Amino acid sequence: MYLRKITKLILLFFVIFFIACSIYASDLPEIKKKGVIRHLGIPYANFVTGAGDGFSVDLVKLFAKYLGLHYQFVKTDWKHVISDLIGKKIEVKGNEVKIIGKCQIKGDIIATGFTVIGWREKLVSYSDPLFPTQIWLVSRVKSRLTPIKPTGDISKDILAVLQQLKGVTVLNVRGTCLDASLYGIEKYGAKVIDFHKNLNQLAPAVINGKAEATLLDVPDALVALEKFSGHIEIIGPISKQQVMAAAFRKTSPQLREEFNRFLQKIKKDGTYLKLVKKYYPYVMDYYPEFFK
Repeated sequence: MYLRKITKLILLFFVIFFIACSIYASDLPEIKKKGVIRHLGIPYANFVTGAGDGFSVDLVKLFAKYLGLHYQFVKTDWKHVISDLIGKKIEVKGNEVKIIGKCQIKGDIIATGFTVIGWREKLVSYSDPLFPTQIWLVSRVKSRLTPIKPTGDISKDILAVLQQLKGVTVLNVRGTCLDASLYGIEKYGAKVIDFHKNLNQLAPAVINGKAEATLLDVPDALVALEKFSGHIEIIGPISKQQVMAAAFRKTSPQLREEFNRFLQKIKKDGTYLKLVKKYYPYVMDYYPEFFK
């Protein structure tokens, strides 16, 4: 009898604990009561440098200050980042996603160069756009691939890239914006090679001969072009223009709305453009309309 009572008390404790966690995991009033906002980030392409700064880190630190909250960085990875936000385990295949279980909620906002993708929108609510992006095909210099000449028609430019892919090995990162299945490159004869390391290692992997080419999003490609100048080149676009944004739980509409108000404020006072120029000095040359 005594053992049963102890067991029931332990179970009751865990029920209360998980209820408390779910309350904490909800919206702005509860987050303010706790006094801290938890930023889910992944070291990637100057959004999160891993040295305590980066475009996304600086941005969320400013947001925390705007809210009068303490800032806490929570390191995660591409496989778990959404689960760490919503408390649900997921399985992704192409543009389809399935919930397969529950897990602990570890953060309140994803800001890490997070591209808006169809399947992600089923699970999270996005902020207003933070950054322009696109998927480019990147290869070693002097590969058999030829950089296209832009025509002014993005559909024609994409087709010109796709038509070069027969038999070409291309690095692919499933469950991210660099998932080849989202862009149909295998239909054009590309040989996809799954890549399981840090996304920052994609360009070096191509330089070292792990594949002939890789998919990269624009911010990462710009960083790689500067870092590995003379070793890689842009062949052309694989997708139309996309956007990156911060992501929130669907149960956190007030937090999302407050972030959008904060974003409008820093765009008006010039803070936003200063951050862009600090970490991506050349991106405005590619997407002037976005930064008007």
